[in-house]
Amino acid sequence: MSRLLSPLLGQSGAVRALGRALAGGRVHHAWILHGPRGVGKMLAARLFAGLVLDPAAGPAEREALAPPSGTEEGELLRAGTHPDFTVIHKELARHSANRELRERKQLNIPLDLLRETLIGGTDGEGRMHDAAAFRTASRGQGKVFVIDEAELLEAEAQNALLKTLEEPPPRTYILLLTTRLDRLLPTIRSRGQQVAFGPLDPAGMQAWLARGELACGGAERDWILQFAEGSPGAAMSAAEQGLHAWWGDFQPDFARMDRGAFPGGLAERLHDRAADLAETIVKANEYASKEAANRLGLAIVARMAGLHLRQRLAAASLADDAAGMAHALGAIECIERFDENVRGNVNPRLALAALVAEWTDAARGAAGVTR
Repeated sequence: MSRLLSPLLGQSGAVRALGRALAGGRVHHAWILHGPRGVGKMLAARLFAGLVLDPAAGPAEREALAPPSGTEEGELLRAGTHPDFTVIHKELARHSANRELRERKQLNIPLDLLRETLIGGTDGEGRMHDAAAFRTASRGQGKVFVIDEAELLEAEAQNALLKTLEEPPPRTYILLLTTRLDRLLPTIRSRGQQVAFGPLDPAGMQAWLARGELACGGAERDWILQFAEGSPGAAMSAAEQGLHAWWGDFQPDFARMDRGAFPGGLAERLHDRAADLAETIVKANEYASKEAANRLGLAIVARMAGLHLRQRLAAASLADDAAGMAHALGAIECIERFDENVRGNVNPRLALAALVAEWTDAARGAAGVTR
């Protein structure tokens, strides 16, 4: 008999931690899966659900984190229609009965959304919600709740979640997925079993490519793998969003800034490209948040600029080019400030204009060039 293999690639530590707990029969009720975006946290949560909600799952399958195939429970999970599996994310606010939730910017997960979907209680408009966590499992095996981007839970929501994390009903499991473990309150972190996820190594990415999920090749594929930095999710998004074309359009301007030459109009062009992407995302997905899509577009700009600067830093290091290394490090700090401006809701055009100006100034300063 061949050894069972988890569909989760490149995360042997996570597979081992989750698999041993599942096979041991005493599964903790609260888990925190943390690590970079797009490396398998959501897949792991779905595999976990497929094992605790499916009575057909045996010890070997549990230990391997490999749910049985072809079962009714598995098909319901695959179709996204299993009544005992709930994914909570900020975009659910768009379909809330709470008008305030529907109309607010969907940049976090507020307490009222958590009341509707998990913990129950009276919301800000006076509506009483029963606690979904305490409902009887529709199919009798248990319930699994996944909170995606848990770092976006407001502090008030995190505090309200504590009681449910401490005293959940039997066979109820709550999984928090986050890219920023530090943004969860210490009291939340202490109540969940933490499982770390990391970027896939080159062998893991090659194994993922062998599945044939990346529909491109040649120079575009090579660039996407550099851009993704070990994240299959980032690689898929880069291919779907045509980011290699962005690179072709903007990388020459990045190189001009490296030489201290100010590229007129670049900030506006970056803004327009990011805004166009956000509009496409919102049109394609009824659950998509306009505000989150705008931030995604700006995050792509930052990631692409970061890739350029990492390449420049590596080249300068090999050439023992002190000025080049100083510039690359200074420009990377500019990107960090840009990210802070975006998180602080600074006007995107102003944030991009500041990035371009500071990057150019960093090059001039490193080379001793003055205006």
